[in-house]
Amino acid sequence: MTKVTNVVVAGLGGQGVLRGTDILADVALRAGYDVKKSEIKGMSQRGGSVTGDVRFGGQVFSPMVAAGEADFLLVLEPTQVAPQQHMLRPGGVLITPDAVRADQLPSRKTLNVALLGALSAHLPMTEEQWLAALRAGFAENFFAGNRQAFLTGREAQKQASPNLK
Repeated sequence: MTKVTNVVVAGLGGQGVLRGTDILADVALRAGYDVKKSEIKGMSQRGGSVTGDVRFGGQVFSPMVAAGEADFLLVLEPTQVAPQQHMLRPGGVLITPDAVRADQLPSRKTLNVALLGALSAHLPMTEEQWLAALRAGFAENFFAGNRQAFLTGREAQKQASPNLK
């Protein structure tokens, strides 16, 4: 892949935006891509807006996604769609909490990982690479629940978009 893929993850402090970008960057590295990552924490300790950019491809020069260039905008909190919508390129993919059913998740705290699962259905990394990054990103006692959330999100996205593999 020579094209650079741009992903913006947005939410509120404490929702797992930073952990989500760490996992996404890790899986892209595991898949052999050049990866750059940037975070804007803002008022994260007070429940304020938090964003993380992950860019990966053959060669990436900057960690920041420019406005209007995100291929994917993954939003953990619906109130953050409007303030971040300008980041998405025309034809880009918006992934919101509506992509998964909350009652199918092992815990509300796994929403970020479930939405990574939804995102994963659009990206070229293998399920095994994703699960390895999840295993590395969480303590062993949290892996099973996060694995379940990831697979739930991945399957929900595949069912919603049958043209995905």
